[in-house]
Amino acid sequence: MLSRLIDYLDSIIARDPAPRSRMEVLLYPGVWALGYHRIAHWLFEGRLFFMARLINHFSRTITAIDIHPGAKIGKHFFIDHGFTVIGETAIIGDNVTIYQCVTLGGTNPTNGEGGKRHPTIADNVIIGAGAQVLGPITVGERARIGANAVVTSDVPAGATMVGPKSRAALVKAETYEQDFIPYGTPCSEKFDPATQGMELLKCEVETLQRQVAALLAQRGEKPAEKSRVTKLDPPKRPVKADAAKTNAPKTESADIDAGAKKA
Repeated sequence: MLSRLIDYLDSIIARDPAPRSRMEVLLYPGVWALGYHRIAHWLFEGRLFFMARLINHFSRTITAIDIHPGAKIGKHFFIDHGFTVIGETAIIGDNVTIYQCVTLGGTNPTNGEGGKRHPTIADNVIIGAGAQVLGPITVGERARIGANAVVTSDVPAGATMVGPKSRAALVKAETYEQDFIPYGTPCSEKFDPATQGMELLKCEVETLQRQVAALLAQRGEKPAEKSRVTKLDPPKRPVKADAAKTNAPKTESADIDAGAKKA
């Protein structure tokens, strides 16, 4: 029992450089929330639903983390900071990291039956702050969900999901091979706000081009070809002007020579 606790505390220290000792990790609200959940889940499995809910309510009061007693959680689960909600039918694998303000929420079944309505999180998944993972979907092993992402469909193993609604983003191989990425968000120029702003401007320009082309088509005019605008021939040097400049001194010198002969 003690060795399992030490392994768990060491796994948190490996992912969070802030604590200076294991005793400091014991003060984390995520550690207490998981400990209370182990007890509540044991009571829930024994069909002591009220007692399980009572412990869950007490845990939520002192930790600001709401884990339903029915949720199934693997080993070395780490909630950093807190303010997290995990639903009843959620299944979480081993070595999963969740940052603050994350929701593993369920969908409202149309048939009125509960069933599986919360996400399944595979091993070694990282979910960034503010992410919302909703519905009976599966997040594949070693997937990373960026901060404030909204995920409502299955996530392939090793994928990095960013944005609301999230989309798959290509990351470098060395980024994918890392065992741990803080907040599940790769920090590179691809995700830089300036780069994203340029992409938005590009989309707006393309939209305006399509609208102009549609208006010209209605008026029966042919839109200008892009090649005329983007591919310009280099300007040619005027031949006559150069010739005039080069011939002018010769004519003047010839007139001077002729005047000298007459004199």
